[in-house]
Amino acid sequence: MTDPIARIAATERLLVALDFDGTLSPLSDDPMASRMSPAARDAVGALLDAPDTVVALVSGRSMHDLRLIAEHEDDSPILLAGSHGAEYWIPGEGRLELADDPVDLALRDTLREHAEAATATLDGVWIEPKTFGFGVHTRRADAATAAAANATVDALIEAEAPHWRRRTGHSIIEYSFRHEGKDTGVATLRRRTDATSVLFAGDDVTDEDALESLGPDDLGVHVGHRPTAASVVVPDIPAMAALLSRLAAERSAARRAAVPGERATPRG
Repeated sequence: MTDPIARIAATERLLVALDFDGTLSPLSDDPMASRMSPAARDAVGALLDAPDTVVALVSGRSMHDLRLIAEHEDDSPILLAGSHGAEYWIPGEGRLELADDPVDLALRDTLREHAEAATATLDGVWIEPKTFGFGVHTRRADAATAAAANATVDALIEAEAPHWRRRTGHSIIEYSFRHEGKDTGVATLRRRTDATSVLFAGDDVTDEDALESLGPDDLGVHVGHRPTAASVVVPDIPAMAALLSRLAAERSAARRAAVPGERATPRG
């Protein structure tokens, strides 16, 4: 059987699209304290230097927060898809501006305030503002308090915005008036980069949309131990970093072999 890493390394133009939290960065009780592990950062850097290779982060985080935790500067070559594929940052262009209905934005703000008020007395519960809605974090709450918070906000959304999308993640439930998923993010970035193959990696339930959307020339990687549509599973972030480092090395070797005598063009 063909080794999946060797197969994807040999494609003409590769897009490596990566979830952030739980895939490149350990999960944190303080979401804004998340940072790439040193090994993951080194692996991403090696991929950026590989020929005909583009790296993207595809996250449920808002674009503002994703850029902060990824330490993403204006001159970065890394593409970003935030808010589950509803926001984008493109090298050389910057953030793609979106025009949302003021009615949706006003309802977002109102529901965020209602959720904050409804959960204010629940220890360990935190409402995270997001571009198109908000998230209910319960990682620091006990099980009973987390269940109470989620039930309270579920009832609030059902009463005031039943058309919003609900997503579950690691100790978080997200609510949004936009319905894009990470499959949208991967498809958009594939078109933008003219990728012939995509590697997508993630660890959470919200990553399954993207994993299920991949084609026969792509590769899905899951970090962790739960059921997944990914064809490759690694146990943790160090193993994910090792896989990406190996891909970068094999990618460089494969592309040099495909075009003898041609120097690689770094950074995608």
